[in-house]
Amino acid sequence: MAEIVPAEDSSHRGLRTPGRPLATSRTVGHVRLPFDSEKVPLTLVQVVRPFLRVANQIEADSPRAAYLCRFHAFERAHTTDPKSNGRGVRQFKTALLKRLQQDEGATKHTRRESSDAKELKYLFYKYDHILKHARVAPSESREQLINAYTISSVLREVLKAVLSGTDAEMLADIEDGIYVPYNILPLDPGGSQQAIMQLPEIKASIAAIRNVCGLPLTEGHRKAGASMDLLDWLQHWFGFQKGNVANQREHLVLLLANLHVRLIPKPASMSKLDDRALSGLMEKMFENYINWCTFVGRKSNIQLPYIKQEEQQYKLLCIGLYLLIWGEASNLRFMPECLCYIFHHMVNELSGMLCGAISLNTGVKVAPAYGGESESFLKNIVTPLYMVIYEEAQKNNKGTADHSTWRNYDDLNEYFWSTDCFKLGWPMRLQCDFFCTLSSKPQKSINLQSITNEGHEQKWLGKMNFVEIRSFLQLFRSFDRMWLFFILAYQVIIITAWHGLESPFQLFSSTIFEDIMSIFITSAFIRLITGETRYPITCLASSLTLLLNFSTKE
Repeated sequence: MAEIVPAEDSSHRGLRTPGRPLATSRTVGHVRLPFDSEKVPLTLVQVVRPFLRVANQIEADSPRAAYLCRFHAFERAHTTDPKSNGRGVRQFKTALLKRLQQDEGATKHTRRESSDAKELKYLFYKYDHILKHARVAPSESREQLINAYTISSVLREVLKAVLSGTDAEMLADIEDGIYVPYNILPLDPGGSQQAIMQLPEIKASIAAIRNVCGLPLTEGHRKAGASMDLLDWLQHWFGFQKGNVANQREHLVLLLANLHVRLIPKPASMSKLDDRALSGLMEKMFENYINWCTFVGRKSNIQLPYIKQEEQQYKLLCIGLYLLIWGEASNLRFMPECLCYIFHHMVNELSGMLCGAISLNTGVKVAPAYGGESESFLKNIVTPLYMVIYEEAQKNNKGTADHSTWRNYDDLNEYFWSTDCFKLGWPMRLQCDFFCTLSSKPQKSINLQSITNEGHEQKWLGKMNFVEIRSFLQLFRSFDRMWLFFILAYQVIIITAWHGLESPFQLFSSTIFEDIMSIFITSAFIRLITGETRYPITCLASSLTLLLNFSTKE
């Protein structure tokens, strides 16, 4: 640690003089007393008092860290008032400097680590552990958590000053541990005592998703410790992104809490998640998936366990898995049946892992086909499907290409409405015809089309069920109602001109009014022609209208 030398002419001398060591006062049996953190000049209260208070609090645990906090307080005081012009500033700096001289050598031998930075880091993680422990057991007193957060914040700033940019990675890790972004719910350890986190429905939802008892764990799960929840477990197995997991965790907690608090009649205990709330969310979320399974003739892979105690955990895993798929699906969200296909296979892997099933292909326990790596879901599932969408969109040629030469979202999604989609397999076979795009720029699709089986030539699937063919006549078809109105208005004008009306009231005469009513015959005839193939109900109604009008005319 560099030297701090008091001088009367402090405005002309630097704060540190490397040529001389600190003069230390060694006294046998010397007992370090707390430095009075309350007797601080008014001009320096906001600048140095937090560091002096923390130094007194941690001195019994780490005298060296307390010394570093006081040293940092002295530096801040000298930076704020280098000439000691403020009232009492010179006396304060002299007293603090004397204390630093006493502690500099004595505390150096008491540190646990090999350097000051490591000593501060050790102490910081100790108080950070208290905050993380509050996430699991939020029964800690509010004062204790506030105190731990204050100490960790001060230690972080002191450590930043000690490092002075020499160890940016270490400092970045510490800042990530303190500042955790959130939208509505502060699910980080430091936010457990906020008012919204004390709501019983929020507590019930959080307790439910943190039930990981009985789940198969890996080494990565064990490192996560007691703070792991069901979404963390899914992230480790299926390779979802960390930010996606954080967003969907908050999303799931809010969904469960909203349904739980709206139940009628009210649950007997608001502190425990009611099964009705979870079942209601399951029904809404998987309605489209169940319909899709019925349409393609496949059995749903959501298989509730026979043990009642495991049912809630399994439902939460299924809901969490679908939310994580949706949160990371990007443009695949415009293809809901494609998401159903992905979920169908991934929930099957989930069920196999939970029951310890053995794979018939590999002879080992079932594991996710794309799991085990960071961001594997994005790289191996979303990216290949997204590249198909991208390359098909490039063939659009800014809207000038023929509609039959490229596939849009609906065309790609229609593929998953048929049983042919199961030809993709799982893991997906990139040599399947679905991934063939016939791109005019083949170098862009090398990742998809270079993986082919020998003897198999990919072909473009094209449109599935409907091809839109447009011509100049589409202008009349798209605005058929406007053209119909013009025709009927023109017919009324001809009728009124033919009868030579002199007053608008003559329109209500029986003869003229009867002729004007013929516009309904014209309307029925035109709709009969334009809707004979597209609108059978309209066609039938128009035919009846035509007959009734002829009957009325006769």
